[in-house]
Amino acid sequence: MSIDVLKKLFEEHFHAQAERILPLQGELGGSGRKIIRLSSEKHRAIGILYNVREENVAFLEFSKHFRRHGLPVPEIYAEDLDHGAYLEEDLGDTTLFEFLSKNRSGETIAPEVIETYRKVVAILPRFQVEAGRDLNYSVCYPNPSFDRQSIAWDLNYFKYYFLRLAGVPFNEQALEDDFSRLTDFLLAAPRDYFLYRDFQSRNIMLRNGDPFFVDYQGGRKGALQYDIASLLYDAKADLPPELRQQLLDHYLDTLAGFISLDREAFLRHYYAYVYIRIMQALGAYGFRGFFERKVHFLQSVPYALKNLRWLLHHVRLPIPLPALMDPTVRSFTIAVAPLPWPSVGVIVIVGRLV
Repeated sequence: MSIDVLKKLFEEHFHAQAERILPLQGELGGSGRKIIRLSSEKHRAIGILYNVREENVAFLEFSKHFRRHGLPVPEIYAEDLDHGAYLEEDLGDTTLFEFLSKNRSGETIAPEVIETYRKVVAILPRFQVEAGRDLNYSVCYPNPSFDRQSIAWDLNYFKYYFLRLAGVPFNEQALEDDFSRLTDFLLAAPRDYFLYRDFQSRNIMLRNGDPFFVDYQGGRKGALQYDIASLLYDAKADLPPELRQQLLDHYLDTLAGFISLDREAFLRHYYAYVYIRIMQALGAYGFRGFFERKVHFLQSVPYALKNLRWLLHHVRLPIPLPALMDPTVRSFTIAVAPLPWPSVGVIVIVGRLV
């Protein structure tokens, strides 16, 4: 993969040479994509270099489909799939997470941030229902639906890359039994909607106060609950419980304009999806942090554990999960553990989920 491919795409699309090339993201990213800003005197664009053709195809087709539905996603300017490259609209540098971080004091969040979150949750049903109805799910990668196999991947990600690498003890058979019951329960929710998959504050860009959405290439068919859970329990965003509830209510009010909504049925499965999303995120933090040694990912772990503690104290799922939640074994011991490589003087809080 070469930047020259992006420069050629830029020149062909804008009829001008890219005079400035600026790599973005670097080690902060959680994928292997190279993200590069190209600009001339009058034009600028974001170039992507990535060698997974199927994922590129999914992103490009989804982007074009969402724009046909009038959704705020980047315009695709040019593509060269043979070289793993494409050029898209530059949406600027401000993510929802950055906007939130700069406009809060502890639990107090500025009204303009809350209003932006309300805009975001009101747009989500348009992706899930409106655009999801006629989406070509055959291009989804790696799976066309959030099915039993997808759930197993997420739960094993949590088990092997967080629990194992963090040194958290567990009974493997008891945990697998819980995973099986949890999976059956998750799959009982209606799953005929578009599941964005990574609907969180770093994947929402703000331009002139309006939200734009990126990084939906892992999208597939699934349950409505997953994406709103991803946003409201986004670890480092650390939204206060009261605000999470307000935003959930606003989302459900908006969703009721798109489908015949049974709120009680929705909420019956909602917190199970919150749990699996947090466990998937912890697996990602462990893989990127412990295994790939990208230390900043481990900074999200205490926030994810804080969300789990809140759930354990305030939510009771309608299924038995004794290995995960039985109070006789749920010590939730918090320890301060050194990272598993001596050259980095950083600590991370890890704790027993059970």
